Amino acid sequence: MRFRRLVTRRDFLATSGRIAAATVAATHAGWTLADQQGSELTDLSAIQAATAIRQGDIKAEDYAAALLARCETGKHLNAFISLEADRVMEAARAADQKRASGAALGALHGVPLAVKDNMQVIGYPTTAGTKALIDFRPKTNAPVAAALLRQGAICLGKTNMHELALGFTSMNQAFGIVRNPYDPARMPGGSSGGTGAAVAARMTPAGLGSDTNGSIRLPSSMCGIAGLRPSSGRYAQAGIVPLSSTQDTAGPMARTVSDLLLLDAVITGEAYMPASVDLSGVRLGISPKHYYADLDSSVAEIMQYALDRLKDAGATLVEADIPNLTELQAGVTVNVIYYELRRVIAQYLAAQRTGISFDDLVEAASPEIQTQIKGWALEWSPNAISEQVYRKAIDETRPRLQATYRNYFRENDITAVIFPTLKMPAPLIPEIAVSPGPDVEVNGKPLAMRVAFARNIAPCSSAGIPGLVIPAGITPNGLPVGLELDGPAWKDRELLALGLAVERVLGTIPSPQV
Repeated sequence: MRFRRLVTRRDFLATSGRIAAATVAATHAGWTLADQQGSELTDLSAIQAATAIRQGDIKAEDYAAALLARCETGKHLNAFISLEADRVMEAARAADQKRASGAALGALHGVPLAVKDNMQVIGYPTTAGTKALIDFRPKTNAPVAAALLRQGAICLGKTNMHELALGFTSMNQAFGIVRNPYDPARMPGGSSGGTGAAVAARMTPAGLGSDTNGSIRLPSSMCGIAGLRPSSGRYAQAGIVPLSSTQDTAGPMARTVSDLLLLDAVITGEAYMPASVDLSGVRLGISPKHYYADLDSSVAEIMQYALDRLKDAGATLVEADIPNLTELQAGVTVNVIYYELRRVIAQYLAAQRTGISFDDLVEAASPEIQTQIKGWALEWSPNAISEQVYRKAIDETRPRLQATYRNYFRENDITAVIFPTLKMPAPLIPEIAVSPGPDVEVNGKPLAMRVAFARNIAPCSSAGIPGLVIPAGITPNGLPVGLELDGPAWKDRELLALGLAVERVLGTIPSPQV
């Protein structure tokens, strides 16, 4: 495909003119659409696709057809639970007709995006990856999805996930296992594994995931894409099958930080965007005790290379441990999630008039999920979280964790803490789905999956601060490794601006050969 002209910053300003924040963000993106033979439509970012459709360089119908063909090529990855090609093509043709009429166009006009299947989209089932909800068709859109649709986005389909978002692997026993585009024998991470796989495999330029305890950031790291867990409470949580009212949040996943900026602006309507970040004025915190222990050797090597590149670009690396981080996080995560789970899911099922009770949901769930819920989340569970333990987590430990982060950023003059998202690249898919997951091998030694996967991502979730994942590199055997930047609460736009600067220094990784 040969494009007639470059996509410039001015073009992007026109594309995102309906959203003030996205307009300002465009001045920091620093991207162009290469005017060369052989460019694939499926390689376009959301910004590039929206701009090309708006300018008439491509038709929305042609772009949707290319993405659907890619979905067919990559169907072995099992990234989608619901995907209706005819419906997508009909919406794309309508988008072209609207453009031809001269009507005002939204910032995402004609761009098909993926939506995790725990988020409501009218006309599609919202299964949360579990059998009991297979026939649940909501009458309203989740606000996060509605915001994208109002700006002209097309729902490409509903993506597969770890059942009820209760796991790290996306080994879904109701709708099938999601596979990693870089190696289908390996897991894509969870619980937003379908969105991660679809974005990485060029089935869609971007999409929505949700993150209670790493569910956006783990798939982003394992699948070699960018992902944002926003500050808790920044995105509306209505219309999303919940796990924890304290820790749940939706968030964008894409191949570029620029696209995260655009989706974040569309969802929040935030007009504020800080100035472009000069890394020579940035201090990045390194907390070795919690984040850098027991790293796989390939992850450690890639992370060190990334840190060296950032240091060469002018960033100051400040080695300073976050006090009592491991102990504080341990007092929050499990106690909050498993106490709130039963209550918030039951409330959701009743409010949405699903006709399904919480007990119905559990009895129809896979053995892995039943083991978790019956072991931890019910009043009679052997590991049930008491009201007293929960209240201590909410009223004492979590506020202490949040204060610890505030003091760390302020006292050390830290812009963000930087670390590997998880301690190893994507492992092989095990034969049996167990909870919280089988031991994995790191440097020839067994390590519990909850440590390898959750240790580094859990503090951010428990404190409710924003976390941004960016590809850091790729291992000798072709597996992506992501780094994470966690910033102060409600400084999401500043963190994304920093991410743009880091992304420019580190560059891109090879795309998967689907």
